[in-house]
This record gives sequence, C-alpha cells and structure tokens, in this order.
Amino acid sequence: MIRILKLRVVTEIANIGLGHSSQNVLMCKSGNIFLCDYSRLAEVPTNVINLRPQYIPAPFCLLFKNKEDKLVPIAIQLQQEPGENNPVFLPSDKEEAWLLAKTHVRAADFIEHQFNFHLLRTHLLAEAFVLATLRHLPSVHPIYKLLIPHMRYTLQINTLGREKLISEKGPINMYTSTGRAGMEVVMKKAMQAVKYSALCLPEDISARGLDKVPNFYYRDDGMLVWEALSKYVLGVVDMFYPTDIEVASDEELQSWILDIYKHGFLELDSTGIPKALTSVKEVVKFITMVIFTMTAQHSALNSGQFDFGGWLPNSPNSLQAGVPQSKEQITEADLLLSLPDINTSVWGMAAAWIASKRSGDFVLLSQHREQYFSEPEVLSLTEQLRAELKEISKKIKERNEGKDLPYTYLDPEDIENSITI
Repeated sequence: MIRILKLRVVTEIANIGLGHSSQNVLMCKSGNIFLCDYSRLAEVPTNVINLRPQYIPAPFCLLFKNKEDKLVPIAIQLQQEPGENNPVFLPSDKEEAWLLAKTHVRAADFIEHQFNFHLLRTHLLAEAFVLATLRHLPSVHPIYKLLIPHMRYTLQINTLGREKLISEKGPINMYTSTGRAGMEVVMKKAMQAVKYSALCLPEDISARGLDKVPNFYYRDDGMLVWEALSKYVLGVVDMFYPTDIEVASDEELQSWILDIYKHGFLELDSTGIPKALTSVKEVVKFITMVIFTMTAQHSALNSGQFDFGGWLPNSPNSLQAGVPQSKEQITEADLLLSLPDINTSVWGMAAAWIASKRSGDFVLLSQHREQYFSEPEVLSLTEQLRAELKEISKKIKERNEGKDLPYTYLDPEDIENSITI
C-alpha cells in the first residue's frame, strides 16, 4: 500500500542515486519499473527502547516487473539524498548486504502501513464519518440507514486504541521505532498528502500505474467489491434522490459532508474532498468510498498483519542500528544487531496477532441482521448485493486454489461489516 510511482526501465542503476536524478526520467524506455518512496519518514523523531536509541530509514526501493511477471526489488537506497555514504544496494551484492537493505525497507513499510494507511486512513477517517453521521443525519435519513451498519463498534475500538495502544504506556510508544511522538509526526505529514482520489480504489490504482501489474490480487478483488458496493449504493441513492436538485437541497446531507470536510480533512482543499454534494453521481461515489473504507479497505490492511508481520524480520516494528554507510563489510551480525530486542519483538508479534484475530461476534460484509430500511425495493437491492458478494467470494476461492500463498483478505467472507478491531 505504499505510494508507488510508475517509472520506466532505468539502466546503469548502480551509477545514479534513486529518486533525485533527472536521469531516472531521461533513461526511460519500457514501462515496467516502480519506485517505492518512503520520503515521509525522513527526519521523523526516533524512540529509545531499553535505553537504546532506535532508527528509522527513509529509503527508495526500485521494483522491476520481470519476464515471469513478478515484481521484484532490484535496487535500494536507504537514505533520501544520494552520496558516497549512501550506497545503492543491488541483488548482486553480498547476500548479507542485500538482506539488510531489504530489512530496512520492510521496517519503513511497517511505519507507513500502520500509521498512515491503517490508523489514519481507515480508523481515524472512519471516526470522522461516524461522528458526522451521528451529528447531522437523523435515523430516518436514507444516508444514515445506508451507513450505520458499517459503523458498529468503530468509536469503541478507537477509544480503546487511544487508551491501550497509543497511550504513554502502550506498545506503540514503548516498542516501535517512532514512539508516539514520531507517530504523530508521520501522521501529520501523511495527512497533508491525503487525496480523495487515493481513497477511491479505481482512481488510486490508475494514478499509481498499477492497472496492469500481474497477480495484484488487492486490485483485482478490491475492484470487484468496489463495483458491487457502488452498484448497491447507486440503486439506493437513486430511490431517494431522483435528480440532482434533491441532493443540493438536502440541508442535512450538506451539513454532513461539510462536517467531514472540516473535521475529517481539516479544511484542506488539497485533499480534493468536497465541501458540498451537488449531484447524485457525487453522492454515490462518496458513499461508496466511505463504505469501502470502513469494510474492505480495513480488512485488506488489518487481516493479514500476523500472516506477514508475525515473522519479525519481515516487518520489524523497530531497528536498533542505523542505515549502513557502506555495503562492503556487512555481515550476518550486522543484520542481527539491527533487529529489535526479544521483548520488543514479542510485543510486535502479539499486537499483530491480536489485530488479526476474528472476534466472536464478527459480522460479514452486508450480513448485518438489523433492517434499517423497510422499502421493498431497498430490501431487494440488499439481497442482490449479498448474492453478488457470494459470487465474488466463490470466484476468489477458485482463484486461490492450489496457491502456496492465497490472497483472502478481500474475500467477502473475510471482510467485516465495520471496523471493530
């Protein structure tokens, strides 16, 4: 989920710095290189754990779509500014050096994943959606009825997170390389970069140049779910807003979107979030985004945390050594000294396990028992959505058969109906 910028083939990678050279554009020719840029992590305050200072890399990672249609890393630069003490690591380097460089990238990805994409763009944005809904939409309002099933327990889990997870004695402050202070800096930077288009899956995929990347199941499965939700939302909205005039004249709806703009997106015009909704098309798009964020997007970011983060070297919650200034003398000992202490690792694994664990009263997407609508037409649309999600689940299961690493996180049978963990 990191910001991936589509580039083209770059030759002589070892001779240039990544990300700060016009040669990256001038030497382009075939359209199969992607750049992961973690510049947001530069100069973020670092934590002290067990009396030892921790470290945060801000790398570039260049990925190449090879002849086998696999996206593989081909070059890593661990600091933003190129220079003699900031080498470009390559797969042809000594095994320990290349592995250490990849571990630093994964540590950077842990921070971006947890604090930007997971916490900020699902939990906290969902909280803004919930509060605006409770403030401005009465329970008889059709948009309230559309959204409220997807808001179950969200305020409760966010309150619990503030008390237990990101508090002074919580694991984020005690056992991550950023601590709470660094986390806040990352999130402030990330908030400045949030775009409405990036919250809408079709636009996000297109903007990042990921339309044709092979075996990208987040895109494939996510688009199926997005389209099913959009079709459902369109059917419901069309019933209550026959024309754009009804949308523009709905004062409660306009107060709702203005509250989200002000308190959810801090009145930042750069986000592209609308201050008002003036057409049926705008309402359908925005409501689809809200529901997708509070269901499928959170599932994609949350459900696989232990699968990929339970093995700490694959997702280190902290690093005890800074980025190497040379790649010539790196040994296995350098890698081991970089990884978190045992107690830090245990807390990271435990948090990933708890977050990935399905609750006892888990409710699947669209399978809530409460009926907020009584109109036969809406009830029929709901049944159609459930049938379509069942077909999507069947298709995903068939695709996953025989795979060593099946992708299940956007299977509707694994998507929760709201953010509850």
